[in-house]
Amino acid sequence: MDMQSEFDRLLFFEHARKTAETTYAKDPLDAENLTRWGGALLELSQFQNVPDSKKMISEAISKLEEALLVSPNKHDTLWCLGNAYTSHAFITPELEEAKEYFNKATIYFQQAVDEEPTNELYLKSLEVAAKAPELHTEIHKQAAAQAAMGATAGPSSTSSTAKSAKKKKSNDLKYDIFGWVILAVGIVAWVGFAKSHMPPSPPAPR
Repeated sequence: MDMQSEFDRLLFFEHARKTAETTYAKDPLDAENLTRWGGALLELSQFQNVPDSKKMISEAISKLEEALLVSPNKHDTLWCLGNAYTSHAFITPELEEAKEYFNKATIYFQQAVDEEPTNELYLKSLEVAAKAPELHTEIHKQAAAQAAMGATAGPSSTSSTAKSAKKKKSNDLKYDIFGWVILAVGIVAWVGFAKSHMPPSPPAPR
């Protein structure tokens, strides 16, 4: 994805978040709005560093759980919660801790499937969730290998060039992880889902 479309995506979900926040002030019991809010936070978390991502994902989980208090069987909310816990798991390095999040994700994906048994996206998410711990191990193994290569780069590692390369590697890893989450779980489908609940964009000037 090019930089412009990444920026457009960031703006889109920031707008969705602010709109949801405004709507919530008027009607805190709107489960649809809470789901949109949680989904927007989940998307925005991909643009943050890892600690801020975790905070934003936790906030997304909070909004989605709030939506379920209003509407316990809302399948799209259940599915989004599965995505949120999957995202949290992938940015948690310790496998045992990550497995707890994967297990929660599986429960929510299963509940979404129970509500909508023919939804292919939910079925695929549930199927991929079973492979997620293995994927997690592979991603973090690669990260450790990259870190080891950086550590043996020699004395020049104190230079600003090496530092920026190390930072780039760290960022690349984070986007790799989120890339896997998007690829494996289908968060990208949220874009279409969110757009269907947002006012249409004005036509581009000719």
